[in-house]
Amino acid sequence: MSVIEQEAPVPSTAEQRPRRAKAILGWAIVVVLVLLVSFVALRVAATAPAENGALDPEGRGEAGTLALAEILRDQGVDVDVHRSRAEARAAIDEDTTLVMANPYTLTDEALETLMEPAERVVFLSTSTHLLNVLSIGENAPGTLAAATPGCDVAEFAEVGTIRADRLFSPADGVQACFANDEGAAVLVDDRTSTRHVVVEGTRLFSNEYLTEDGNAALALALLGQTDRVVWYVPSFGDSDIQGEPTPTLGSLTPLWVTPAILLLMLAGVATAIWRGQRFGPLVAETLPVTVRASETMHGRARLTAKAADAEHAAEALRDGARRRLARRLGLAVQAGADEVADAASDRLQIPRGSLQVLLSGPLPTDDDSLIDLARRLDELESAVESTLRSARATSTAAEPSTHPREDEGTT
Repeated sequence: MSVIEQEAPVPSTAEQRPRRAKAILGWAIVVVLVLLVSFVALRVAATAPAENGALDPEGRGEAGTLALAEILRDQGVDVDVHRSRAEARAAIDEDTTLVMANPYTLTDEALETLMEPAERVVFLSTSTHLLNVLSIGENAPGTLAAATPGCDVAEFAEVGTIRADRLFSPADGVQACFANDEGAAVLVDDRTSTRHVVVEGTRLFSNEYLTEDGNAALALALLGQTDRVVWYVPSFGDSDIQGEPTPTLGSLTPLWVTPAILLLMLAGVATAIWRGQRFGPLVAETLPVTVRASETMHGRARLTAKAADAEHAAEALRDGARRRLARRLGLAVQAGADEVADAASDRLQIPRGSLQVLLSGPLPTDDDSLIDLARRLDELESAVESTLRSARATSTAAEPSTHPREDEGTT
């Protein structure tokens, strides 16, 4: 009879198509998620600071000044909020106060152009650069616990006490108000036709702290002296500062370098594909090298002796002894130390549990204890082997003879 071998069934194209479709769908979902995360990260990184930030007259948060703007409107002051310096400058006329936070987004020329038509300018926050531009003073160390106006500015007479977080040292001819020995919280400069007032009001005039001490009264004294207030809000969108482009690696290298790098990358990819198709799948092959067990044993022993690791050597000795005793006592090779100890105690007719410490107790930590453990394990194996030999000899002697007994005489 002939034997016909049947080939394994090959999966049909219809069975492979759903798997391929699932794989393509999975990769498409991964790509979409990566693109979505990248888009969100770029939007977050490229988003400018929120318009309604600190000292913003339309800001409703704790750092905004919407409460101050509403108080001014309740007092009959017309508050015009502008986020364009051109519109703010055009809105300035007689009997108008120009108010702004630190204009860090404007150049010195743009700031001077913005303040040119104003007769009264109030800066609700400042910086070292702004102090130098106005030549009004400089920063002073320390804080203000509580202070009264203490100056000749009439509008500050009914303010009361305030607690400022930042102090200034006035320049010559500049009035220092709400001052102590370390500095002043408000600087008033009347040296030119335009009055400049500088105060650090990030905390004083915010929605959160406006009602404390004389903060609201100070704000009205600064901003409520005219019928109109033009409030300019600096922003990055209205900045005239043009940063110099940072030189990149591409701009510093010759024009032919980039095409050459791209060509080399394409050549590398093509070479990888070309060489990768020349080889098939990896095949496991047994090396024609035989290492004797004795060489491995001696090598491990030398490493253990060099490391002076008595615990590791003792564990190896115990493991070998347990395996040999389990085999001799008819137990499984994987038998535990307690099981082997009980069987050996029964075989040697000694109290049960007397060998647990030897086979599973604390490991030795020095060479002397290791030698003693090895000697005791060897004695245990020898004793078990002796009892097994005696038992085999006794069983052999007790077996009856299989040959018929011959009579010495004849009938």
